[in-house]
Amino acid sequence: MKTLFAFMKKEYLETARTGKLIILVLLFALFGVMNPAIAKLTPWMMEMFSDSLAESGLSVTNVQVDAFASWTQFFKNIPIALIAFVLIFSDSFTKEYKSGTLLLALTKGLSRYKVVLAKSALLLSLWTLGYDLCFSVTYGYTAYFWDNRIVNHLFFAAAMWWLFGVWVICLMVLFSSLLQNNTGVTLCVGGTVLLAYLLRIVPLAKAFSPAVLMNANSILMGVEKTDISIKAILITVSMCIICVSASIPIINKRQL
Repeated sequence: MKTLFAFMKKEYLETARTGKLIILVLLFALFGVMNPAIAKLTPWMMEMFSDSLAESGLSVTNVQVDAFASWTQFFKNIPIALIAFVLIFSDSFTKEYKSGTLLLALTKGLSRYKVVLAKSALLLSLWTLGYDLCFSVTYGYTAYFWDNRIVNHLFFAAAMWWLFGVWVICLMVLFSSLLQNNTGVTLCVGGTVLLAYLLRIVPLAKAFSPAVLMNANSILMGVEKTDISIKAILITVSMCIICVSASIPIINKRQL
């Protein structure tokens, strides 16, 4: 266990030294502030453009915003934050292959499965840190301007999107164990997510697709019940375990 914790410590220190941790914090904090800010400024922006819209034949009525508008922005922006996260950390494994530092760590007694566990723990903890930061900032400002209590199943909807991000990270771990470069990892992760999204079109497969976890706005507005996502949650958790578990034998057989 000492070698595992030592490798994890090295990973966290490297993330901090390379500036990725600062970028992560600033990025998610910025999105957290933007969500209620955009909602708050929407009536002002609509009023400012009312004249030009009127010339186009469009009439603008008074726009009322509340906590729903802020949380709608949150679930619109968090996919962008997740994409940025993937782009920033897609080289978590591949840079080790290129630099040879992983081989050096293995020669000092570090088991290969511990590499997978340490990398997975790093990515999951960073995603959780960023996501919680964004959610907390949005929650605080939304509570200041409006009332969060009018939003249905807010924490459940937020947990769904967090789990979707966990699934994407587990895909990163799997494809990083298979591929040599971060571009390939990014493309494969994006292709898998796109496939899951397309499965929502198929009625029989829709309930089992991890992309169902992205449908947070329907939960917030009470259009859909929480139990409609249970199958997707169970499938997603299972897929996360399979992805990380499958990465271990792949890394074990990989020539470094």
